[in-house]
Amino acid sequence: MTTLKPASMLLGTTRPAELRAWYIKALAPTFTGEGAIDLGGFLLVIDGRDDVQSMNSEPVRSIINFHVDDFDAVAAQLNAAGVEWIAVEDREKGRFGTFADPDGNYLQIISWRKGA
Repeated sequence: MTTLKPASMLLGTTRPAELRAWYIKALAPTFTGEGAIDLGGFLLVIDGRDDVQSMNSEPVRSIINFHVDDFDAVAAQLNAAGVEWIAVEDREKGRFGTFADPDGNYLQIISWRKGA
């Protein structure tokens, strides 16, 4: 049996241009180009859809996690992009920062504690 490796994610939205611009500004400020946004080899595809609500009513159902070495540096980048923080918490296994995109989808940066 083969273990499948995630390669991309489709994010449906009622406002694809706005959401795409936000993701580039917040997560991939050096990205240029059309199509999927390359997040370090994981592709984010943003698609305009008319079968979704404008705001995610269950944002904790699916959260995109980004493992980071320097939490404060990444948090500063996200602050400069104007992200809406939901929570920043120090937990037993590391530091977690949860924030939302303009559609209300949750994302997290996580800095794991050594040995966690």
